[in-house]
Amino acid sequence: MPFQRRREGKTNYQKRLRLLLSNKPRLVVRRSLKYVRAQIIQFDKVGDKTLVAASSEELKKLGWKFACDNLPAAYLTGLLIGKKALGKGVKEAILDFGLYPSVKGSRIYATVKGAIDVGLEVPCGEEVFPREERIKGLHIKQKDLPEMFEKIKQKILGEKNA
Repeated sequence: MPFQRRREGKTNYQKRLRLLLSNKPRLVVRRSLKYVRAQIIQFDKVGDKTLVAASSEELKKLGWKFACDNLPAAYLTGLLIGKKALGKGVKEAILDFGLYPSVKGSRIYATVKGAIDVGLEVPCGEEVFPREERIKGLHIKQKDLPEMFEKIKQKILGEKNA
C-alpha cells in the first residue's frame, strides 16, 4: 500500500527524491485561486526548513491594487522571493512545482522568471517563460496595470524614483 500522502495525491516521492539528491535548496512555487506563494526550502533530516517565503499577498502592502493571481503578480512575487533569498545568502535553487503540470507560459514560470531576473540561479529553459508583454500585463484590460507593474517592480528592486 502506498504512503498516505501519495494516496491523497499530495506528494510524488520519486520526483521529491530526485530533487533532494541535488543537495540544493528548492524554489517551491504553489498557486491558489487568489494568490501565488513561493518558498526557498532546504532539506533537513528532521524536516524541511523554510529559509525564505513570499506571497503575492505582500504586493498589496507595496501598493498593488489588482488581482494577486495573475501573471504580473506572479512575476513580482518571483522578484520578492529572489530578493529575499539573495539577502539570506541563497544564490541558487532548483524549481519544485509539485504535482502541477508543467505548462509553458504559466504563473509558475512567471514566478521563476522573476526570481532569475533578480539574480537567483534556477536552472530553467527560456522557452517556458511567458512573453514579456504578458508579464507586464498588457493582455489584461485595465489601463493603469502596466504603469503600476513598473512602479511596484522598482520598489522591489530598490531603485530610486519608485
